[in-house]
Amino acid sequence: MKAAYISHPSSLRHEMGAGHPECPDRVAAIADRLLMRGVLDFMESFEAPQATEEQILRAHEARYFAELCAKAPAGDYVHLDPDTAMNEHTWTAALHAAGAAVLATELVGKGGFQRAFCNVRPPGHHAERGQAMGFCFFNNVAVGIRHALEALGFERVALVDFDVHHGNGSEDILAGDDRVLMVSTFQSRLYPFSGAVPRGANMLNVGLPAYSTGDAMRSAVIDHWLPAIRRFAPQMIFVSAGFDAHRDDDMSHLGWADADYAWVTDRIVEVADEVAQGRVVSMLEGGYDLPSLARCVELHLRSLVGIG
Repeated sequence: MKAAYISHPSSLRHEMGAGHPECPDRVAAIADRLLMRGVLDFMESFEAPQATEEQILRAHEARYFAELCAKAPAGDYVHLDPDTAMNEHTWTAALHAAGAAVLATELVGKGGFQRAFCNVRPPGHHAERGQAMGFCFFNNVAVGIRHALEALGFERVALVDFDVHHGNGSEDILAGDDRVLMVSTFQSRLYPFSGAVPRGANMLNVGLPAYSTGDAMRSAVIDHWLPAIRRFAPQMIFVSAGFDAHRDDDMSHLGWADADYAWVTDRIVEVADEVAQGRVVSMLEGGYDLPSLARCVELHLRSLVGIG
């Protein structure tokens, strides 16, 4: 199996201030773990290009793109909301993060690769068509999905989002697009306080109670996700891979363990092999406790790549 690992040095230069949980160490911790544990020996590494304006505008408003570019600071931080800020490297990092999704889509869609994982930041699934929020600037996974549909000619794709926070930005961009099925789990009544009422018939949102364990997620996957994905029969599956539902991550109140991330990835791979010729593109989203983040990404990739 051919699998791609995509990253870019700009991910290490974007930062939003001392003590911010969405920090450059997230990408470094993952890369160090994958190198130390030999996972990268089974993957071909690529440097992410910058996404073009045309590619980004498939998911975002032209006004928003122009305004975000204009706000890129030459020196100090520019705050877009209380939690989301730009430094002088953010614009470049955001372009490369979205470009990673495009490259991954190209490699899996027509380049002979079955799997791709993008270890990039800033993350993306909270970014709406015309608004940055929740540490996110461009919705990387939505840019990749629209590239698959508009540039590569795919007719049906699925998005699986297991971040602890609802992917409101992905829903904002993709709701009502009958070429896309989005299935997700997230902690109910947690930021961004959305998802309880789906915004389109192509959205399957399963909120999980606070303090529930991975058992609740596993039930949602078996009872809801997998039947819906099989009915939809996507030609490619995208993953918003957030690792902040882990019991060691203080950004939430869910109690997932390391093994839950291997289990959910196994289910994604199984259904991808069944209906999508094995095609999976995974994008890093949340995960802020560095030790559990690195461990669980390793398990995610071992399942994704099939190396045990």
